[in-house]
Amino acid sequence: MIFVGRDDCELMLQSRSVDKQHAVINYDASTDEHLVKDLGSLNGTFVNDIRIPEQSYITLKLEDKLRFGYDILM
Repeated sequence: MIFVGRDDCELMLQSRSVDKQHAVINYDASTDEHLVKDLGSLNGTFVNDIRIPEQSYITLKLEDKLRFGYDILM
């Protein structure tokens, strides 16, 4: 699991639009898939510019674009 946020996370983003603990990225070896889950952030987590629901894992595909708050990571 890779926690994404501003403080004490494996992936730290220095943006005021990112919560201290914003989202988590996980790898499921049984399905060979990467997943992302928003942890109830104020400004949301987006996959290809679509805001994902809070507390639900979304399966990522190759070349998906992730956005945490207003920051874009590819």
